[in-house]
Amino acid sequence: MRPIAAAVLSTTLNFTSYLPPGLAGRVAFRAFIRPLGRPRVRPAEEPLMARAAIRRVTVNGEEVTTYRWGDGPRPVLVVHGWSSRASRFAGLIEALRAQGHTVVSFDAPGHGASEGTAASVFDLRAVILRLHAEHGDFSAVVAHSIGGLATFFSLRDGVRADRVAAIGGVAYFDYLLDRFCAGLALNGRVRAALRHHVQHRLARGETDIWERLDARRHAEGMPAPVLLVHDTQDDTVSADQSRAIAAAFGPRARLVVTTGLGHRRIIADPEVIARVVEFVGTRSATSATSATGTATASATASVAEPGAV
Repeated sequence: MRPIAAAVLSTTLNFTSYLPPGLAGRVAFRAFIRPLGRPRVRPAEEPLMARAAIRRVTVNGEEVTTYRWGDGPRPVLVVHGWSSRASRFAGLIEALRAQGHTVVSFDAPGHGASEGTAASVFDLRAVILRLHAEHGDFSAVVAHSIGGLATFFSLRDGVRADRVAAIGGVAYFDYLLDRFCAGLALNGRVRAALRHHVQHRLARGETDIWERLDARRHAEGMPAPVLLVHDTQDDTVSADQSRAIAAAFGPRARLVVTTGLGHRRIIADPEVIARVVEFVGTRSATSATSATGTATASATASVAEPGAV
């Protein structure tokens, strides 16, 4: 977001905190869930996207574009991050296909080829639940950024997967709220109003919503082994978020730390892709759960491409 636009939004949102109750939370939430642009498919991603079986399904009243490569059972689900799209995982999807995996993915509402102008972690969960209902249990879920949080949220709501890989993942929803408020210098009243809106308007009727929006809580109820990949120079989501998830899952989690890839290039890095494919390709629960501890990967010399990932 440009400095002038951010300053105007900051002033507007702080001003709403002095107006009638509910307005600040509603206005802040609308800004919170609006992606920063809609990146296009890159030329290098076009061959993969041209081979996808494309479907459009209606979720929460909006048309969502879904993709499938292959027709086998128990596919790998790939979930993109904020202001991104499924095509950004082209390298990973190609590598998974080379290992014989069927892959399904989607563009979230307000992203890619899907309808809408906004999306929340609740919308991502709704799409994941829909794809789980259509395809059955996943052999794995690979997710980036907020997609990782949406994945853990979905696992608490009945989605099943043999293993989960989160790249640059978010551990808990409050972290996103804090980053949003800090980035716009919003006052405490706006943050409280935003949190109230999420709990009492967006999640109306849902119980234990903050616990289900926290990957660290009740980790024992999600038996799948977890691979976490995070870069020390990630300026969007702190690597401490993945460390917190790893600590919660204990011996069932493996943390891979990279340096020099940031938040976006990490999902296209060949070494990261190789580690994720190796993890997804593990054929037995025993070998998957034995991959514990912390590993360190070095960044490649690839140059960052323009646009969000």
